Parts: sequence; C-alpha cells; structure tokens
Amino acid sequence: MTSAIDSPLPAVPRLIATDLDGTLLRDDKTVSDRTIAALAAAEEAGIEVFFVTGRPARWMDVVSAHVHGHGLAICANGAAVADLHAGGKLVEVRPLERDIALDVVHTLRVAAPGTSFAVELTTGIHYEPSYPPFHFDPGATVALAEKLLHEEVLGTGAPVLKLLAHHAELAPDAFLEVARTAAGDRASFTRSSPTALLEVSGPGVSKASTLALCCAERGISPAEVVAFGDMPNDVEMLSWAGTSYAMGNAHPAALAAASGRTVTNNEDGVAVVIERLVAERRKHRSES
Repeated sequence: MTSAIDSPLPAVPRLIATDLDGTLLRDDKTVSDRTIAALAAAEEAGIEVFFVTGRPARWMDVVSAHVHGHGLAICANGAAVADLHAGGKLVEVRPLERDIALDVVHTLRVAAPGTSFAVELTTGIHYEPSYPPFHFDPGATVALAEKLLHEEVLGTGAPVLKLLAHHAELAPDAFLEVARTAAGDRASFTRSSPTALLEVSGPGVSKASTLALCCAERGISPAEVVAFGDMPNDVEMLSWAGTSYAMGNAHPAALAAASGRTVTNNEDGVAVVIERLVAERRKHRSES
C-alpha cells in the first residue's frame, strides 16, 4: 500500500466517491474549511463528487450544502440515491424485500441470541424495545421486528432500505462473521459502527454496486474513479474503484482493500488527496 504522498493517480480522474463518517467528516461530525475548499476545487476542475454513505438521506444535512452539480448522494449503503438539491428526495431505491428481512431476523435470533433489531424504511426508522437508544425519529414505532416488517396487505408498506442488528456482547467483527455465515447467502451484511451493529441490505446491494450504476449512467469507468473510506462497508467500493484510499484511522479490512492510504479524517485526509488530484488535473490540462 502506498501513501497519499507518493501513490500514483489517474491521469484524468472524473469522479471522487467518498464516505462521510470517519472519512470526509471529522470526529465532531463537521466538514473542515479545508475540505469544503477541496470539494469546490474538484467540481471546478470538472471532477464530480459523490457522497457514498451508510447514512439515510434525512441525515445528510451536514454535507448537503457541499454537493455541487448533480446534487446526488448514495445513501443507506447503496440502498438509495437521494437528490440533496431537492431536500433529500429519493430518486432510486434498491430495497431489502420484507420476506428476506424476516428470514434474516429469524436466523439471527437463533445464530446470535440476544440480537435486537431496527428497520430503516424509506419513511424513517422503527425499532425494537431492546434496541440501543440513539437519535430516534419521534414518529418511530416501537415493536418486535416481526411486527415492524409485517404488511397487512402484501406490497403496501414502504420499502425497507436496510435492517439493523445489534448485539450487546459479541465483538463487532465476530458478530459480522456469525451473520454472514448464517445468512450471507440471502442478504448483504456489513458494518460501519465501532459497536456490534450490523447493516443488512438486499442481495448484491452495496456502496460499490450502486456507485457502479451511477458511473455507468455517466459513461465513467472504474479506472476514472477515486474512492475514500474507512470501514468494512467501504471495502467493496475501495476494491472497485481504480484508485482508492483508506484513511489513517481505517479498519484493517478497508486498509487491505484500498490501493493507497491517506492521513486520518481529523487531519483532512480526503482533502490532502483531492488537492493533489486537482493540481495534477491542472498540470495535465496545461501540458495537453
């Protein structure tokens, strides 16, 4: 693995794909002035920027002012594409079918007793009574996952973006391995939290697969993409992109998947690379 200083860059990068938490955002969940300037410089240089995150669209306010041009962001680990210029309106959804989600719930209750669940719908999040508290939607329903996923009339419920599974005792990576072994043939499992919190999407749904669709629509090849990430939910994207950087604070799986490494999120590691990308782009244009 090479560093942000000496790693090779594509001659003409066309798109930057960056994770948010632990990557573009500092630990206090802010975007630094240096990073804001770097994002604007990239767009001015003709390089599209896509935010690619596990966050739902309703949690994108922190970066919505910094989306230029297209205004799109890939949310919920690839389960949705949101138009941040339109207040986070979902323009594409790749749902987790409810019968598959129910199957996963039943399987994990047996494979990892003590697991609690939350259900992220296109309309908001709902959760079980034993699910750990966080910034809950005041309109959320609290009930067992089986009830949350039940539809009185099939096909009438809001699409499920992802299922969240939490375990209070298992180590995060151990829980991920248990889940993938038990039900990995039915859904996509990953994680981005430092706790044992798994994110479950539909089969084949990931940051990488949705990013690939967005790039194909624009005629952009993987070789023309530079990606940034720090956690297991970034691994497929880091592997897919022609050039990729794991943050200095990244999980070992992200470090192994990336072709390069930059400094930490608190040191503006994404901006460090973008500044070099823009400088190289300007140099390339002046020489051509």
